[in-house]
Amino acid sequence: MALPRAHLSRRSFLLSSPKPPPFSSFFRYSPHLQSQPNCKIYNSASLHTEESMASARQFEALSRKKLNWKPLCLYHTQGKCTKMDDPTHVERFNHSCSLEVERNGLGLKNFRAQKFDYFLVLDLEGKVEILEFPVLLFDAKTMNVVDLFHRFVRPTKMSEQRINEYIEGKYGKIGIDGVWHDTAIAFDDVIQQFEAWLAIHHLWRKEHGGLLKEAAFVTCGNWDLKTKVPQQCVVARMKLPPYFMEWINLKDIYLNFYKRRAPGMISMMRELQIPLLGSHHVGIDDTRNIARVMQRMLTDGALLQLTARRTPGSSNNVKFLFENRI
Repeated sequence: MALPRAHLSRRSFLLSSPKPPPFSSFFRYSPHLQSQPNCKIYNSASLHTEESMASARQFEALSRKKLNWKPLCLYHTQGKCTKMDDPTHVERFNHSCSLEVERNGLGLKNFRAQKFDYFLVLDLEGKVEILEFPVLLFDAKTMNVVDLFHRFVRPTKMSEQRINEYIEGKYGKIGIDGVWHDTAIAFDDVIQQFEAWLAIHHLWRKEHGGLLKEAAFVTCGNWDLKTKVPQQCVVARMKLPPYFMEWINLKDIYLNFYKRRAPGMISMMRELQIPLLGSHHVGIDDTRNIARVMQRMLTDGALLQLTARRTPGSSNNVKFLFENRI
């Protein structure tokens, strides 16, 4: 639903309340995360141009000092872990997608009932073709992750040599290129498995027109669903699935709720005093961090509404539903 038009100057819009906490109070937060076992943390992958490399590296370094955590087992996230009976492996890696609720100082006093029962937090990776397709199923009432769908995606229009260079440049730097090569499958197979996963959770049925039921995608920006998925569907010679026709851009919700611009996930986490978990630009880690931002916004009283919708029958024409958007 579009917001009503408001004739505000940019200054009055950006300076009106509510506001997120100031940068200076960062890391007084989330003491409950201290109890997690100590473990190695991956280094950061390459960064988007919207946020400086130096700033993001500093942010990750501060997060490392603040938190002790275990990285996700990336075989387990794809249902392929064979070491659950190995105590050393279980001690080293996290095998749960659950997130503790990031409460604000007022607890849940400001929480508002949402229009959707579930949010599907999506953050794709890959510039030439999609390399990683992670989705967290987030319960709008409990504000926790119910389940996850995670697949690494094998490009179909690239030579094997180019794929190896591509993966080494993307995932080799943080030591997870091996799991990518072990598990990556073609995009059309990913979509087939994703639809089966949606059906298990009663969020989608092909017989009902292929639209989502009581759920909406949440992304950090419009690129994932506006641009990349349609491009990948063309490469895979498949029709754009109808459930990709609308979505919620969390950056637009952030701007219209806090009246303050944040160009990306790192900016939102920094302003909301939420330490980074995992490696920025590993898709499954980014979805978890986006979900933590969403948790905080919900406890602050934000209402997550659709921000973009495609014209019926078109994969290119998109209508943006908020007047003030990033």
